[in-house]
Amino acid sequence: MEASTLAITILWSLLFVYSILGSLDFGAGFWGMIYGKNEEKSASQIANRFLSPTWEVTNVFLVIFVVSVVTFFPFATTLLGSILLVPVALGILLLTIRTTFMVFQHYAGRFVNILRLTSGITGLIIPALLVSILPITLGGFVSYEDHYPRLQYGELFAHPTLYMHILFGISTELFISSIFLMDYAKEAEDWNAYHTFRKHSIWLGPVNIAVAMLTIGTFPTEASWIVENIQENWFAFGLSLLFFLVGYALLFVKKKDGRKGRARISVVMIVLQYAVAIYAYGSAHLPYLIYPDLTVTDGFTNPDTFYPMLIVYAVGFGILIPAFFLFWRLFLKDRRYLRQE
Repeated sequence: MEASTLAITILWSLLFVYSILGSLDFGAGFWGMIYGKNEEKSASQIANRFLSPTWEVTNVFLVIFVVSVVTFFPFATTLLGSILLVPVALGILLLTIRTTFMVFQHYAGRFVNILRLTSGITGLIIPALLVSILPITLGGFVSYEDHYPRLQYGELFAHPTLYMHILFGISTELFISSIFLMDYAKEAEDWNAYHTFRKHSIWLGPVNIAVAMLTIGTFPTEASWIVENIQENWFAFGLSLLFFLVGYALLFVKKKDGRKGRARISVVMIVLQYAVAIYAYGSAHLPYLIYPDLTVTDGFTNPDTFYPMLIVYAVGFGILIPAFFLFWRLFLKDRRYLRQE
């Protein structure tokens, strides 16, 4: 495997991890807001109980991803920084506000409603801003004035693909978070929250698949290259759909205790669905980072620099992975925390 291909694979893997963790993080904030003053308060408690320790981990992966982009593809930063300045800057600003509120949530009880609203609203806006980057990479929205790249905001805001990408990002976030929180509620034996999140998973699943297909149909004409690549890679996308169907069907399987839903296996199937879909989309996007101006090879760092950095990354993850495992055991498996004993 070429060094540039290995680098973009690592980058895409980090993006996959962040997309899953971000969906859980932002989605939990949204559900916590929705059910904060609702009669189904247990759903809000489960969402907030999961959200409380996990947002820090999500931010860690965001930092790792950004650092990886700069270190692996330094020659792409000029173009990326120029055309993505507004959505990225707004996203960072909102993330800073959200993080600040999360830090002080345990020390400002009288502002709990504002904290809940901030977490929920930013939990929708931040993913929308981040997903809005994807249509920019497809082509047709970047022009050059005196050899300086500029994003054509008028054309971007007027094109339906932007709004379909945003809708896809939000529906994905809500679906992944609802199906995971269903499993989390099962671990806590909070069956009211379990049935609440199962209900949302059932209607959000088909909506998410439908939105994904409609989004591809709204790609700009300049994106015909990636549509052709997606069609050629039909097997991987078909496999992704198969994982979804299996995971979705498991929501209706009745267990011995009479309750419906095989939550843990369903979560695994859905994560596999998105893993296959994300890697298949990434493969279809090659060799471009931004069509047609920037390829993976053009933006890649010197191979002599890449491999020493790869060793540093390996050592870093060798330290982080045991820490993440311990975090999982403490906050996502320990019944004393799950049940707040």
